[in-house]
Amino acid sequence: MSPFNENPFAVMTLIAAPAIMTNAASVLTLGTGNRLARVVDRSRELAKVLHELKPESDDYQVTIRQLERLQRRSRIVVRALTAFYFAIGSFASAALVSLVGAALASSQYQFGFRAAAGAGLAIGFLAVSALATGCTMLVVETRLAVVHLGEEAELIRKSV
Repeated sequence: MSPFNENPFAVMTLIAAPAIMTNAASVLTLGTGNRLARVVDRSRELAKVLHELKPESDDYQVTIRQLERLQRRSRIVVRALTAFYFAIGSFASAALVSLVGAALASSQYQFGFRAAAGAGLAIGFLAVSALATGCTMLVVETRLAVVHLGEEAELIRKSV
């Protein structure tokens, strides 16, 4: 007798973890999308400022450097978003594969059960790896943002 016959909640347990992780990845995706929007808005503001500056001025060079840093940040944020989207899809896939595996557990298709168990584990591992990768990228992007803020604060101090 399989544990799924004895406990009807065992199947739900198999898909609960991927569902919770899918939710976590979704929340991270929403926040990261907002970060991208802020980087785009700030880039547009600096582009307007750049058109008003003379190319030989110090402020022009600082603004160019800030725009380049914003471009780096936008690339990092897009890669983090890609990782989070991959994680969401992978967690959803892992939940589905786990559900199929649970259905096969009490059948005579033991090879299918083992294949589903291995696939679910592998997909879940990829999903967690993508989630961790995206979070790491956000740490890097946050550090660049802090450098950017420090440079802007210095400019404000000089102009006052």
